[in-house]
Amino acid sequence: CETCSKEEAKYRCPRCMKYSCSLLCVKKHKLALSCNGVRDRTAFVSVNDFTDLNLLSDYRFLEDVGRAADAAARHPIMHSPATKKLLYCLRNKARKCNIDLRTLPVGFTKRRENSTTFNFMEKKFYWHLKLVFPHCHAEYTLKGVPDDKTLADILKPYIDPVESDPVVCQRLKIYTASPQSDVQILMKIENRKQNSVRYNELDASRSLLDNLKGKVIIEYPILFVVLKTLKNDMVVLGQ
Repeated sequence: CETCSKEEAKYRCPRCMKYSCSLLCVKKHKLALSCNGVRDRTAFVSVNDFTDLNLLSDYRFLEDVGRAADAAARHPIMHSPATKKLLYCLRNKARKCNIDLRTLPVGFTKRRENSTTFNFMEKKFYWHLKLVFPHCHAEYTLKGVPDDKTLADILKPYIDPVESDPVVCQRLKIYTASPQSDVQILMKIENRKQNSVRYNELDASRSLLDNLKGKVIIEYPILFVVLKTLKNDMVVLGQ
């Protein structure tokens, strides 16, 4: 037993392959290693180690994926008149602002996360927005961002040396230490071939709405904040 090292092992964890002798040791190893005991069906298996059991496991995994997709398609929310009306309204309002807003089927993560709304009294969008800082491997999700707010104001709580949160500032130190002129805001261009990924450069001095005009948005905008002086593989359209 790899937990108590006293008794002969009787069980092997499907997840981490640890040997245990009893239920008590099984529970201890799960607690110590934060292991859920469920076999990882997507774990990498080399070609030399691939067996018929692995093939059967993959086949059953694909069957489960098919059942999950079918269940999502049959979900009552998918066919709810209120949901359809809300999505139609969002797309229609976005179209009037020259934004091609597209929504995903129920079950997709971005569809589930999206909290974008349109305020009819104020006649403006409140966007669900994701900020990605690739140089620090950090992501932040914002909710209810008004469309008339400039990108510079949106980024202030994150990369401004004075106004940013101390904890966030420490994590994004490479950004706060760089001059503002070095910061570049990019957004991926949708509907391109997988091997031809390009990004649009956005204007930090203009509003979120102005920057989104004429672009395709799938569920909600994802903005990549990069530094011009650091090498990255994000190719801006026109380069």
